[in-house]
Amino acid sequence: MPEGNFLKRVVGELETPRTKRPFGSGWLSGSIALLAGITALLMVIVLRYPTLTSMPDLAPIHQMLFFKPVLYFVLISGYILAILSMMLRREKTLGAAAMVTVLLASLIGMLPARHELRIEGVFFGLDFFILNALFMGVLFVPLERIFARNRAQTVFRDEWREDLFYYLVSSLLVQILTYLTLAPSNFVNAQGGLGSVRAWVHDLPWIVQLLAVMFLTDLAQYWVHRAFHRIPFLWNFHAVHHSAKSMDWIAGARMHFLEIIVLRSLTATPMFVLGFDESAIQTYILIVYVYSSFIHSNIGTSFGPVEKVLVSPRFHHWHHGLEKEAIDVNFAIHFPLLDRLFGTYHLPEGRWPKGYGIHGHPVPKGYWRQFLYPFRRA
Repeated sequence: MPEGNFLKRVVGELETPRTKRPFGSGWLSGSIALLAGITALLMVIVLRYPTLTSMPDLAPIHQMLFFKPVLYFVLISGYILAILSMMLRREKTLGAAAMVTVLLASLIGMLPARHELRIEGVFFGLDFFILNALFMGVLFVPLERIFARNRAQTVFRDEWREDLFYYLVSSLLVQILTYLTLAPSNFVNAQGGLGSVRAWVHDLPWIVQLLAVMFLTDLAQYWVHRAFHRIPFLWNFHAVHHSAKSMDWIAGARMHFLEIIVLRSLTATPMFVLGFDESAIQTYILIVYVYSSFIHSNIGTSFGPVEKVLVSPRFHHWHHGLEKEAIDVNFAIHFPLLDRLFGTYHLPEGRWPKGYGIHGHPVPKGYWRQFLYPFRRA
């Protein structure tokens, strides 16, 4: 069977409608087995070529005693679930794909290591991708099943592959993204002149620093975000993010690479220039990673009065809505107060948008076509 046809069958199996994959059909065991096989394969690659594929900050995790037992558990679980899927399911594609992936991971892991692949000073965050995708998936997939806004929407909904690819690209290129994000802050710090301010900020109580970081970055992000909507050239880049027709935890990853650089660098400048404690900054970075997925998620729960204070999925879904009333509203990421202050607040009582995306859906499908879209528009 040609490789392309087999991959199409695997994708087709993953995207099987819920009504055609009842419990006991082997779909769930096959899907989890394939996920386990891919995870194990990526973990093995990270172990064999750590210098090229691992973030230095995450390297100590690979040396911990639990890492290899976890890898073995993932491999064995994938193997058992792949067999179970092939026993239960008439269509053997998922089980076979999972089995092949698990065996490939095992084979690569057993091969003798001859040399370490490396590019001096360069790394790709493959382990960062594994950790992010697994943590966010394990956290949000069950929540989206239990508290779903759109219950007809499946995990493997339309365009999930390209959104996952966005997630992969931003994780692999975490080194260059971090460097470019910090560049404006490093330039400002090099000019000096903020020593007393930085010392005062650093001496503030830790929780005050964290809240200040959240507010100041949200304030900077609000105006940068608003500029991406109001300036036509910038909108061409931001339109890629708004082209998602479905909202879930992974939809937030769909951002043009150049927009990520501009948005992160300008938003992060106050945080790094004003001298906040490093632990407060790291805590904020963890919060914003999770919070970004949360506000894009397919979670339809009402958060009541909390929605007046903190951005909720319903608040941000209106930012992505197709309706005329949803155009250029709700730019804040953490605090709706900013939209109230600057006249862009919109949260109609008890209502959600009826659809998502851009009128006419002008942005093409596919990562590379979306990457080139702003330049062709320009």
